[in-house]
Amino acid sequence: MKRVAAVLFTAILVLAALPASPASADSTQITIATFNASLNREASGQLVDDLSTPDNQQARDVAEIIQRTDADIILINEFDHTDDEAAVDLFREHYLAVSQNGAPAIAYPYAWTGPVNTGVPSGFDLNRDGEVGGPDDALGFGFFPGQYGMVVYSKYPILEDQVRTFQNFLWADMPGALLPTVPGTDEGWYSDEALEVMPLSSKIHADVPVDVDGTTIHVLAAHPTPPSFDGEEQRNMRRNHDEIRLWADYVEGNAGYLYDDAGSTGGLDAGAEFVIVGDYNADPHDGDSWPGAIDLLLGSSRVVDPLPTSAGAVEAAALQGGANDDHVADHALDTADFADDPAPGNLRVDYVLPSVGALEVADAGVFWPTTDDELFRLTGEFPFPTSDHRLVWVELLIEGEPEPSPTPTPTPSASPTEHPGA
Repeated sequence: MKRVAAVLFTAILVLAALPASPASADSTQITIATFNASLNREASGQLVDDLSTPDNQQARDVAEIIQRTDADIILINEFDHTDDEAAVDLFREHYLAVSQNGAPAIAYPYAWTGPVNTGVPSGFDLNRDGEVGGPDDALGFGFFPGQYGMVVYSKYPILEDQVRTFQNFLWADMPGALLPTVPGTDEGWYSDEALEVMPLSSKIHADVPVDVDGTTIHVLAAHPTPPSFDGEEQRNMRRNHDEIRLWADYVEGNAGYLYDDAGSTGGLDAGAEFVIVGDYNADPHDGDSWPGAIDLLLGSSRVVDPLPTSAGAVEAAALQGGANDDHVADHALDTADFADDPAPGNLRVDYVLPSVGALEVADAGVFWPTTDDELFRLTGEFPFPTSDHRLVWVELLIEGEPEPSPTPTPTPSASPTEHPGA
């Protein structure tokens, strides 16, 4: 391991049963992570206020987790978006670039973020409660535009002119979409007029290509809606399934129907290297997602499942009991601690899934320390000091001797809007 082994993970993590592959002279070693960090706030602008000084304790703890993992590329879910992208710079400058509790400071010269559908008014009564307005009638559940957004930080150049986003792709335009109906009838839950504005992505799906020493890795980032909070119509459960299906179709050559926000159509080129990352709100065995939803990715012939594990998840499931006692899945694979909710219990919902091909899995894990570990203070018990989700990381070897591509020189940020990736 390049950096992760230097950060006490031997004591913290129970790693998946994967053969360790030493880096060869013609391979590049890289760590990619995802973290639903719960850096969302109750009001627009509040996250920027919280990050404007280096003193917000939750942000400090989140930054320390990231520093101790030292990923080369990381997707952070639930990071409120603003059009000026100020929070992206503030978190990088005031927290990541400053040592937290002795953890090595980490520099990410590149970043990408984009607008999301959460909190954007639809103008329709999407939840059929007789009123129009509020978070449940937004294009994606949220109290204000930008809530529950996302950001990708990278040590390697992001190919910004090649980024593809799918914020505006309409759910009704997916062939065979699991659109909900009024229970007991054939009537569509959403009116024809509502379907003309209803996107599939509850936030945004983004293909963010990163140049890693001449090899382009497509970071496929998303955060599908939670499948809970449904009535009999199961509208969130169905949408979650189809949001997951979008990436499955995208990498498997089944996305001829798909158009991006720039008007280009189709999916990922055959043979392209990718890593699917994010909180997908779906467990392969337990919880309340649509049956088989996450298996669209885990069972894909184009995807490798590194099976990251932790000792902390096993301990938490045993200590908390409840719904965990009835789970089918191995608790070591859990990535989210839902102990404060009697159901569904702790689940595996956060994923880093590389493509089959030149990306070889060398190691993987979940940052979930056991209670006797000093770093347990960063994850803790409900109410959590950081998030109810845990950071998931995968270490990859990129085989071969790629031809180096021109590497742009990062421009230091003079203001929150001038950072690379803006």
